[in-house]
Amino acid sequence: MTENKRYKVIVSDRAKRILGAHIRFMAQVNKEATAAKKKEIMTAMRSLCQMPQRFPFFEEPYITPNKYHKMFIEKWDLVLYQIQDDTVYVEYILDCRKDYSWFIR
Repeated sequence: MTENKRYKVIVSDRAKRILGAHIRFMAQVNKEATAAKKKEIMTAMRSLCQMPQRFPFFEEPYITPNKYHKMFIEKWDLVLYQIQDDTVYVEYILDCRKDYSWFIR
């Protein structure tokens, strides 16, 4: 059955840089909360190794339809990823408190 299938999860360099910047910014305010948030995001991304199709497609004008999935992580974070064969590619991590209207136009 496909629900037992395991996928390899690859986080792009861009997504790693975004996460690093996000974590560094948070650390200036509260280091304990930062460690918990980093763990939460990493755990969520690792969970994509099983049933990554469980999250809906990211559907916006000018974004290729049915290509990227979106995973909302509690409160503020949105992870965009695509599935190719047996691999999940995490492409982007959005902090939803910021204005990303440039991204979805």
